[in-house]
Amino acid sequence: MARNSHALSTKYNILYNGQVGLDKGVLAVNANSDDDFWQLLPVEKMQIVEDFTSTTKPKNTDFELAEAKATKAIQKHSMNIGGREKNSQIDEAYLMLGKARYYDQRFVPALDAFNYILYKYPNSSKIYEAKIWREKTNMRLGNDALVIKNISKLVEDHDLKNQVFADANALLAASFFNLEEKDSAVAKIKNAIEFTKINQEKARYRFVLGQLYQGLGYKDSAVASYQSVIDMNRKSERRFVIQAHAKKAELFDYEKGDFNSFVETYDELIEDRENRPYKDLIFHQMAVFYDKQNRQEQALDFYNASLKTSSKDTYLVASNYRNLGNLYFRNADYPVAAKYYDSTLVKLNTKSREFNKIQKIRSNLDEVILYEALAKRNDSILNVVAMNPADRQTYFEKYIVQLKEKEEAKRLLAEQNKAKQENIERNNSIGSAGSASDQESAKPIRKSPMMPPTIPSATTQSAGSFYFYNPTTVAFGKVDFKKNWGERTLNGNWRLSSGNANPTLAAASVEDSQSVEKKTESNKIIEEHTPDFYLKQLPTAQIELDNIAKERNFAYYQLGIIYKEKFKENSLAIAKLEQLLNNNPEEKLVLPAMYNLYKLYQITDVNMATAMKKEITIRFPDSRYAQIINNTNPDAISQTETPESVYAKWYKAFQEEQFIAVIEHSDSLITQFSGEDIVSKFELLKASAIGKLKGVTAYKNALQEVADNYPNSEEGKGAQVILNDQIPFLEKMELNTTDSNNWKILYQVGSRDDKNTKAVEEKIKMFIASENLQKLYYSYDIYTEKENFITIHGIKSRVYATDITLVLAENIKYKITDAAIVVSGENYKVIQIKKNLETYLVPKKQ
Repeated sequence: MARNSHALSTKYNILYNGQVGLDKGVLAVNANSDDDFWQLLPVEKMQIVEDFTSTTKPKNTDFELAEAKATKAIQKHSMNIGGREKNSQIDEAYLMLGKARYYDQRFVPALDAFNYILYKYPNSSKIYEAKIWREKTNMRLGNDALVIKNISKLVEDHDLKNQVFADANALLAASFFNLEEKDSAVAKIKNAIEFTKINQEKARYRFVLGQLYQGLGYKDSAVASYQSVIDMNRKSERRFVIQAHAKKAELFDYEKGDFNSFVETYDELIEDRENRPYKDLIFHQMAVFYDKQNRQEQALDFYNASLKTSSKDTYLVASNYRNLGNLYFRNADYPVAAKYYDSTLVKLNTKSREFNKIQKIRSNLDEVILYEALAKRNDSILNVVAMNPADRQTYFEKYIVQLKEKEEAKRLLAEQNKAKQENIERNNSIGSAGSASDQESAKPIRKSPMMPPTIPSATTQSAGSFYFYNPTTVAFGKVDFKKNWGERTLNGNWRLSSGNANPTLAAASVEDSQSVEKKTESNKIIEEHTPDFYLKQLPTAQIELDNIAKERNFAYYQLGIIYKEKFKENSLAIAKLEQLLNNNPEEKLVLPAMYNLYKLYQITDVNMATAMKKEITIRFPDSRYAQIINNTNPDAISQTETPESVYAKWYKAFQEEQFIAVIEHSDSLITQFSGEDIVSKFELLKASAIGKLKGVTAYKNALQEVADNYPNSEEGKGAQVILNDQIPFLEKMELNTTDSNNWKILYQVGSRDDKNTKAVEEKIKMFIASENLQKLYYSYDIYTEKENFITIHGIKSRVYATDITLVLAENIKYKITDAAIVVSGENYKVIQIKKNLETYLVPKKQ
């Protein structure tokens, strides 16, 4: 009886209250765990909010209550007699303890609780449930392989109840997905759907199954899974039903699908009042539906309708902005597209790939907007200048008429807004008077039923609810009446102007005011409304016109290259480059434009490509472009090589100090890849090679060209940083005469293959080997295009360096006849940077 008493008290008192706290905490966790339907949903709704820790202190008060009750049950009601637990509820207490810690995201202590059940209560009725909870905890700790091993053995070896079997398979599905084994996850989630008794779990599992099928490319199976969620209707949470509709819309077959059925379904969803919280998603999917059919007006309306719902789904809002940006981008309305892309970037995760992609498109749009505006402006100027004087006058007169219409429309809109504001203020003043009357309840009081009502005094008028009891509203009304009607006599037919007290005087005053206004307006000449204002701004000097034409042509060329290389808009690129050639551009733009048109025609029109190839060959037979398209360029890369692989090859050559070869080949590669992003990389590589061979001054000039020609590229910006930060420091370096503990011996030689170079190198190698000078070593150092050094390193004093040079010159084994140069390590660095060996040797010669 004592044992049953303890068990009864534990179950219906302590554990009951603990379970209440646990259930409340689980509801709070689920409420705070927002499902991201744009990603694969987790099998279990609980999301990891922060890194787990092994601390024993609870973070949630509800879970703290559940843990306290479970601990109390264990400490006060455990009956361990003869090594066996006699209270049948203690295993339940440990299970509750583990669950409370698990939901509180303290997984290590939770694992201890579940392991204790398996160790001390192997015959518990909750043993299988405890095993599943232990493996759920292991999964949260990242031990997915262990979870699969243990749960698979559990399922195979034991006949589990339906719900336990469903929970085990759901856990297996989650672990398989964590290990990127989606096929296995599909099989297990199907078992979970079949055996679970909880409708909310069934809806989640079916939705996850649809996502898995969609990820694997099984569209029909995915649609069937989403439809099964929709068919659950009220047995499922509404958000799952709406999201299932959205996922089905993503998989809609735009070639064979039933468009009418799609529209009818979504019209019903929109009309259903129950779906009001989800209209943002419904409108978005309708917009995508029309967008993919290129029905832009309907798509635009639904995207804007989705944005007006003030959705809390930030990625949905970002998607609306992104799709609107793409819509305007396709229509070549780049300034508007740029604004929508800006809004997209604000909503997107800055660490996502999509953010980087949109950001790159947005940065490219800056150049497009700049050059489009420049081309439009200069085209307009040149077109007007080309007109005869009469046509120019007519052109600007038409423009002034349009300008006046716009200004008038703007004025009328301002007046309407002002009238609306006055009405609002009037209603507010009347409303405030009425409210004051209601609050004070100031009414005329009759002394006797036979007496007339008392006339309100001046002090009580403001409190009256009647219009004329409020002097403020009466005064406002009088002013408004005079504004609309003027002075009127107090007699019949007052609306007629003949009813004025002095019609002649009133008419005269009106005519006078009108004449004054007209006179004022006639005297006030707006300069922008005269053709001369615009005519005198037109450029007349031929130099100015030539510069405008050059700017316009360069803008067209840049637009053609940008559309071709960055946006893959071939039709736009062709239009811009063809227009450029029609504008008689300067010679340096003709050949690159023709070559890029040839490359574009190869994609769009083979006959046009053939004609362009022939024209390039005839007009520019000796050009590198002609050599490239006719496969006669010895430096042309093969068709299989990519620009990146070519750059990598020559960058490796630069690292191997093949500076002359890098410079010689850079020009042809820059020409060949003209218009591509890789060109700026070749330019910077060439500048670096020039610096190595010609010194800091030539390096500075080469960097300045990169910074000027490619200001928006990473290489151009990097070149500018070097010019600002490093070049001034290098220019300040000077030769010095201070003592040093690092000395070098230089022998001037030619190329590496030169006989004299090889002879000197062999003698130095023999000297270091025979003299057993382990600390000495030598190197072949590039100096200029024709002069190089064999340098002996590892010398700590000038005297020692001089002795070595004497040995190498006088010893019969070596007999190096070349003059040796002894230089400190610091001065050798300056010599290499500034290429000023002659300056260093001047004192020696003197």
